Amino acid sequence: MWDEFKAFVMRGSVVDMAVGVILGTAFGKIVASLVSDILLPPIGLLLNEVDFSSLFINLSRTPYRSLAQAKAAGAATINYGIFVNDVINFLIVALVMFCLIKPINRWKGIRAAAAASAVKDCPYCLSQIPSKAVRCAQCTSQVNP
Repeated sequence: MWDEFKAFVMRGSVVDMAVGVILGTAFGKIVASLVSDILLPPIGLLLNEVDFSSLFINLSRTPYRSLAQAKAAGAATINYGIFVNDVINFLIVALVMFCLIKPINRWKGIRAAAAASAVKDCPYCLSQIPSKAVRCAQCTSQVNP
């Protein structure tokens, strides 16, 4: 059982996935910093100096001046400002991932098209053979180049 587990963990896809999760976590922290430290302050300034991360709805009967005071007192709050930050984080991550994946998919499509044009079907046995072949490797029939 240990050998099976070791073989499963050491497969390329599992290791690739682990690397992706680690890089994704680090990338997420960078994007969170970009949103909360660079993008949201100017947006908040444009909207009458609003700090999104401090916006909350107090569900308790005691008034609190800030989210930090409410959290310190253990009051029930709906932190919609933090939610706005997280939505903006998600949208930026999705946009960056789209911008990274789009050229990769285009490149893969070009490679796949080139690979597909590098083969042809044998008219006799219908197996795929290189496009420059004059004889089928499967049925040994002569084919036009």
